[in-house]
Amino acid sequence: MKKLLRAGFSIALVTLTLASCSSSDDNNGGGTTDPGTTTPGLKGDILGGELKKGDKLSLEANKTYKLTSKLVVNDGATLNIPEGVKIIGEGGTSAYIAVGQGGKIYVEGKQNNPVVMTGVEKSRGNWGGLVICGKAPINKAETATAEVSDLTYGGKVANDNSGSIKYLRIEYAGANYNAEKEFNGLSLFGVGSGTVIQYVQAHEGSDDGFEWFGGTVSAQYLVSTNNDDDQFDWTEGWSGKENKFWYSKQSGTADKGFEADNNSKNRAANPYSNPTIVGVTLLPAVDGKGTAMKLREGTKGNISDVVIGAYATAFDVEHDETIANVKDGSLILSNVKLINVGKATSGKNTKGDAVDVSKVFTAGEAKGAGNGVGVPEWTKGWTVGL
Repeated sequence: MKKLLRAGFSIALVTLTLASCSSSDDNNGGGTTDPGTTTPGLKGDILGGELKKGDKLSLEANKTYKLTSKLVVNDGATLNIPEGVKIIGEGGTSAYIAVGQGGKIYVEGKQNNPVVMTGVEKSRGNWGGLVICGKAPINKAETATAEVSDLTYGGKVANDNSGSIKYLRIEYAGANYNAEKEFNGLSLFGVGSGTVIQYVQAHEGSDDGFEWFGGTVSAQYLVSTNNDDDQFDWTEGWSGKENKFWYSKQSGTADKGFEADNNSKNRAANPYSNPTIVGVTLLPAVDGKGTAMKLREGTKGNISDVVIGAYATAFDVEHDETIANVKDGSLILSNVKLINVGKATSGKNTKGDAVDVSKVFTAGEAKGAGNGVGVPEWTKGWTVGL
């Protein structure tokens, strides 16, 4: 502001600039950047636009920002979000945050002061969500275009690094264009193993909580609550190997705990979906209904220390390729504890004939995400709805 005065601007113009910088009624000050400056993606407390190569947008801790359009972090740009930041998306499918190939996002929330991305209203699908596109391998093609954000993803860089996310809560996301094109809470397209994802909750979204489209990224300490479709979903050759402690609690019309695919158009496509996950708890929306894990389209996987609450079916396996993976042990769930589950397994081959898939799991005394069907200790301080 002093620069404006020194430049000889009138008092009226100064007054106007001060008014435009004032905080909105529903935040604690918003951004500190003057709208007259050229900081990409930020105008007062309003977020939107695109960050280009070399751009770095650093938000201010414990401030509230409005996301009124897409905010895209392109190749060579960085978005830094410190603890206590609250981002309120408004505008349905037009309001989302996307990190493109070569871009980086750093979310540095704290256990008792997380970063929150939410909707202007507390209703599912109120805004888009968070999308990250990396350069790690997928099995759809060498590269592809993300179904939301229209950004390119995939490649040959298995250890690609899109940044770091810690202590983030994503609420009321999942705005949809149509039944085939909709946002999730966190969408990971070809994201590489150099990316860190820890302590993230997807809450009350209208589609999936978390979805992986290929890539090699792993994630630890995930919470998926009351999302309208699946709580965790993967496809296109996702193969993260260091996943641990995932907790899911459903409500309402929520679909499955897991929906796991390799590739719907070529079930034998390489690289295979083949994650390793240790420590999973899945709880149904309604006792005695629903499916905990739908395993199909040729997926592989090694999932251990699993606790499943009172679903109608624990494991539903489909298609010849997936059943072959059960038989040769490349799809296995070990140390599984079923609690009041109606039926342990259900299997159908590609023709639709019933098949015995009981070898898909082995029983044990698992603790799941850390506390059996109880809420894990590590969720305290930063989650909601538990």
